[in-house]
Amino acid sequence: MVSAFGNRAFGILFLLFGLPNCFPMPPGLPILAGIVVIVVSLQMVLGQETLVLPRWLGQRRVERRLLASVLEKSSRPLAWLETFARPRLPLLSGRVMRRAIGVAGMALGVALMAPIPVFGGIPAGIAVTILGLAFAQEDGALIGFGIVVATPIALAVTSAMMFAIFQGASAMF
Repeated sequence: MVSAFGNRAFGILFLLFGLPNCFPMPPGLPILAGIVVIVVSLQMVLGQETLVLPRWLGQRRVERRLLASVLEKSSRPLAWLETFARPRLPLLSGRVMRRAIGVAGMALGVALMAPIPVFGGIPAGIAVTILGLAFAQEDGALIGFGIVVATPIALAVTSAMMFAIFQGASAMF
């Protein structure tokens, strides 16, 4: 799949691993998604032209039932988001922005792996999904929105949830 999409594989993988996290998911999935997002992001930051997945990651399979559930839940929101995505502002979808998306993706990948039960991955998942769709569609305006608005909000919300969890845990002891 990665080789079939060529340069757009970066965005497609962001989309595929961000999308499931837009909904409450069982533990473990956000961690796997975070790892994938970080691996993809690192290659973007390093300026790779094509995506290369490590063998251990490229051979992983996702359960058909889980994939069907994610696709069912996400089809309407994704269709709505796609109405906004189209190739525009090519300056914001070029090589420099790919690296900026990579930096944002690394931070969001870490946020996805935060130990926040059930809803913890949703803010980062939404931001990763927006960046993935934007990159795959070469939509500079949506990339700008993802980097300037969605990523900082997702990181702030995740940080606030982590702070609340640590405050609650410290109050118990």
